[in-house]
Amino acid sequence: MTIHHALVLNLHQPPGNLEHLLDHQDWEAKEILFAYDRIARSLWDFSDVGRVHLSVSGALLETLSSPGFQERVYGIVDCGSLLWHWQNQSIIDILGTGYYHPVLPLIPERDRLEHLKRWQGIAGHVFWRQRFNGFWPPEMGFSMELIPLLRKCGYRYVIVDSEHVEPVTPMAWQEIRYRPHIARHGSMEIIVIVRDRDLSDAQEAGMEPGWFENELKERTKWCNFEPLVTTCTDGENGGWFRNTTHEANFWGAFYQPLLAAARKGGDIQPAFIHDYLDRYGVFGEVKVKTGAWNTGWHHGRDFTQWTGSEAQKRGLAELQALSDALHAEFDKAGAQRAGHELDTALWRLLRAETSCNFYWGEDWVGRARADLEEAQAALARHLAARPSADSETGIVALETRRQPETPK
Repeated sequence: MTIHHALVLNLHQPPGNLEHLLDHQDWEAKEILFAYDRIARSLWDFSDVGRVHLSVSGALLETLSSPGFQERVYGIVDCGSLLWHWQNQSIIDILGTGYYHPVLPLIPERDRLEHLKRWQGIAGHVFWRQRFNGFWPPEMGFSMELIPLLRKCGYRYVIVDSEHVEPVTPMAWQEIRYRPHIARHGSMEIIVIVRDRDLSDAQEAGMEPGWFENELKERTKWCNFEPLVTTCTDGENGGWFRNTTHEANFWGAFYQPLLAAARKGGDIQPAFIHDYLDRYGVFGEVKVKTGAWNTGWHHGRDFTQWTGSEAQKRGLAELQALSDALHAEFDKAGAQRAGHELDTALWRLLRAETSCNFYWGEDWVGRARADLEEAQAALARHLAARPSADSETGIVALETRRQPETPK
């Protein structure tokens, strides 16, 4: 029996973070850039068997494709070549995601489509294609109500965490984890790919190819079907991925030896998820509980990592209020008369929704507030420019108390 392994790596940097690191912690910035650059290079000698899924946030694509940033880091990495190498569809499959990497169930509903549309815009330009098969929810934050939106945007499947999957069709433990399923919301349905949380934790921490092979065989030994084992982690965080010594990092110590064994006909074969679906299809129906992946501090249920403090809750409430006011103005203005100020306000609102702004407890909430204040100011300018007969404000005042500045 062949064990099909789908490797997924999530790549994201908050807006301006790489530039900040280059100014203040340049070696950390270089480690991150080297981690990006070695992905395709590590696969070139194994193009017959190497298969990697990449989720790249719109904020990161914006940075890497910026001519100014490319010029600044040219002596470190060639970002133009890096992005070109990621276009190689024989070894890399690009997954859709949200532009500024928001936890989608936590942000206003009307903003979700904006994140998805804007990501498809920049990704379509950078990668020269219009269709992306799979969707990676930022932070794996998923709820069933996202299904119609994902289908509207053309996605065939979405990746969810194993801890939140509940079978509707009776199925065994190994069937839940290692087969694709259908999930439905109303009249809409999408294919669900289940990330194995335990094996993904091992991938994040560091593991040997022999241990991984034995663990997969043990976990799938009762399968009477060809299993799809999906492991997903960040691809640039932690020493395992950042280590610049080839023999001691993820690619040299683990994945290339795994590929060498696959080339010799080993039981574990790397796979693209869409290829597996084309050949083996789906099995049964499941429901997915609302939640995210585990973060090291929390299990991912109820989004505690992003909503645990009063400052986080207040920030999310302000996002909702300002979004309501802003979209009300878009509805009044119409697409043809929205204008620069409304566009600016929407941009700053979407950037405020970056998951990192709420991930670090109260430390980064001030970043969201700064963008929200700029969005509010742009909305106020738009309202001030309207004819007085149509000047009902509808504007939402933010609290004047600022959060502490981000620690250096």
